[in-house]
Amino acid sequence: MSDTSKTVKSDSATGPEGQTTVAPADDPTAAPVTVVDPRLLVREEGFKGYVTEFKRKVKGGELGSLPVVIGLIVIWTIFQLQNDRFLSADNLSNISYFLSATGMLAIGLVFVLLLGEIDLSVGSVSGLASTLFAVFAVNNGMNAWLSLVLAVLTGIAIGALHGWFFARIGVPAFVVTLAGFLGWNGLMLWLLGESGTINIPSDEGPVRLLGQSSFFMDQAIIGAYILAGLAVALSLVGNLGEQRRRRAAGVPFRPTSEILLRVGALALVSFAAAAVLNNASGVSNALVIFLAALVVVDFVLRRTTYGRQVFAVGGGIEAARRAGINVPMIRITVFAISGGFAAVGGMFFAGQTASATLSAGGGNTLMLAIAAAVIGGTSLFGGRGSVWSALLGMLVIQSIQTGLDLLNMNTSIQYMITGAVLLGAVVIDSVSRRSQKAAGRA
Repeated sequence: MSDTSKTVKSDSATGPEGQTTVAPADDPTAAPVTVVDPRLLVREEGFKGYVTEFKRKVKGGELGSLPVVIGLIVIWTIFQLQNDRFLSADNLSNISYFLSATGMLAIGLVFVLLLGEIDLSVGSVSGLASTLFAVFAVNNGMNAWLSLVLAVLTGIAIGALHGWFFARIGVPAFVVTLAGFLGWNGLMLWLLGESGTINIPSDEGPVRLLGQSSFFMDQAIIGAYILAGLAVALSLVGNLGEQRRRRAAGVPFRPTSEILLRVGALALVSFAAAAVLNNASGVSNALVIFLAALVVVDFVLRRTTYGRQVFAVGGGIEAARRAGINVPMIRITVFAISGGFAAVGGMFFAGQTASATLSAGGGNTLMLAIAAAVIGGTSLFGGRGSVWSALLGMLVIQSIQTGLDLLNMNTSIQYMITGAVLLGAVVIDSVSRRSQKAAGRA
């Protein structure tokens, strides 16, 4: 090994675009050596360099969202060949609407999975939240929006309670949330009473907002295009801002040409989706709120100290403690976030049915929410994932359900296929981690 490849303890200077000038450790008088970040060399090779980098990532297990995107294309192709109505505007509009409720639960579960833990209570908490809203707003005549706030705060408090037992008492998260799954479901049944259902007037604020007939900028076809343009603008501003910060820090950054290519691809997808949804009835309010939640939570996880601490705890508890992170606080707040999103998801379910029922949050809701996060790319082993996996995973699951409904397939077939897709996602995650360890990137 040459001297210049050894660890350098002497002074170093960071040059433009990630170039670092250092002096050999054992001979400070020797001429400085410029070390260039290998990522810059890849970009200097143009298209060939990106292909090489892509192959390296795949070989090293850094698959990202590639498997789920390929899987989604395959699923859509198969169902379209079986029934030409699958990719119709009306059917895609239904998929985009009905994925939002379970998707909200999946967002909260992403936080928990990043810690390498599980929350089995989200289905029951969502059902309890919708029931509490109905009890407050319908049975007691409370203001609908105040009832919504109280229901969501209850979900946050329940999640924090689960987190406290886990973080402070040391009860395994599986046991705590399993107890919550049973206990909160029992409380929901008790509140609903003998009828088992509380009908909610469709003109109640939150229910009307989240109903299937409520759309963003209703009766205005421009609404979907405004959303698409906003998404493209935010992406462009965010990428250029990151480029400026990284350039100022002297670390590798994406060239402007790459940023424009990425934003152009997003614009193509966004405006195509807007055009398709406009051919139906437009973009539902439920989908708009779901996407807005994804953007906000993604910012929190990737751009804030708290988000980095969540990833750090999921990557290694002892290392996080040594870094000065308050591990119990992170655990409690993560479960509180999960409970809060479960409550919000419960309101989405109430909006879909205009009622609080015994089936709210029951059935396979919990399993589908967990499956969505995992299928979308969040690791069950903690420390790796993205909130966008909630969207990708729910697209896969809702596409399977809707496609099989169009083919008049039995529910049992839906469960088996969804289970197979989930198993495939976990297998890919395990193989990916093994590949990363072999490549020294774990």
